[in-house]
Amino acid sequence: MTVAGEPVRVRLSVNGRAEVGLAEPRTTLAEFLREELGLTGTHVGCEQGVCGACTVVVDGAAVRGCLMFAVQADGRAVETVEGLAAEGGMHPLQRAFWDAQALQCGFCTPGLLMTALVALRERPEWTREALRERLSGNLCRCTGYSTVLDAVLAAGRAGAGDGGDDGSAGAGAPASGEAGPR
Repeated sequence: MTVAGEPVRVRLSVNGRAEVGLAEPRTTLAEFLREELGLTGTHVGCEQGVCGACTVVVDGAAVRGCLMFAVQADGRAVETVEGLAAEGGMHPLQRAFWDAQALQCGFCTPGLLMTALVALRERPEWTREALRERLSGNLCRCTGYSTVLDAVLAAGRAGAGDGGDDGSAGAGAPASGEAGPR
């Protein structure tokens, strides 16, 4: 029996790697990923599930990391923005964001990438209108969304929902989760 507030062991798969950490029952998955596992690509914005900055993938579904407790992720598979690309390269979705200049300050980018990844896994081809609706739960104050839609549509055409790295990261390309050109 766990006493309220007493840390409990959480075992989960994060980006394909088995992880174990301690979390108080009230610790959110976003906090756990950032503070216990050091995966700071998952950003925390509103802490109410409204902005989408903390979106991660849990067992294939886009989930708000600020609304899920870490203990609820015990035994589950979690994907974060850090897991998108293989070492030394960008995932095709990241490449499409870079090419379309679909990011500015970069705060919303990890959540948008993870939401878009799930959308592209569901189906690679979207209409612009349907994709706008699908991504509407992720707020961005910088881009105006047009370039984000361009990027996700291009990534879908390139097969980004299939996963993996296209190996096309070039000199000067940002690391996973970092902001690119303005």
